[in-house]
Amino acid sequence: MHAIKTGLLAAALGLFGLGMAHAADGGATKDDAVAMVKKGVAYIKANPHDKAYADLTDKANTTWHHEDLYLTVYGLDGTVRAHGANAKMVGKNLIELKDIDGKAFVKERVDLAKTQASFWQDYKFTNPENKKIEPKSMYCEKLDDSVVCGGIYK
Repeated sequence: MHAIKTGLLAAALGLFGLGMAHAADGGATKDDAVAMVKKGVAYIKANPHDKAYADLTDKANTTWHHEDLYLTVYGLDGTVRAHGANAKMVGKNLIELKDIDGKAFVKERVDLAKTQASFWQDYKFTNPENKKIEPKSMYCEKLDDSVVCGGIYK
C-alpha cells in the first residue's frame, strides 16, 4: 500500500512538474497560437465586428486569453482594432511602432498580410506574464481588410 501511495505521489509531482515546465518555457505553443487565430477569425466572421473586437480585447474573457497567448487585430493601415494585452492600444495607428531592435513590426505585419493569406513573423515584444522583452513569433491570418494574429514567446 505504501508503494502505491508513493507511486501516486511521484506521478502527481511529475505531472505538476510538467505543467510548470510548460509555463516556464514560454507558455503557449505554436499549435496553440494557430488554433486561437483560426478560432478568432471564425468568431469575427460570425459576429458584428465591434462586438468581436471588444471580446478579443477583454482580458477577463478566457476564451481569448491563455497564459501568454492573446489575439491582436490590425487594419491594413496599421490601426489596432483589438488587442488582448493592452486595450489602450485600440483605435491607435501603430504603423511606425518598432521593437527594441528597431524593427517596424506592425508595418512588416500589414505588408505581409497584403501579399499572404497566413504567415509567421518574428520580433521582440514585452511578455505580459513576466514583463520582460522577449523574442516572439506571431502567427497571422489576413481577414478582409485586417490581419488577426496570436503569438508565442520563445
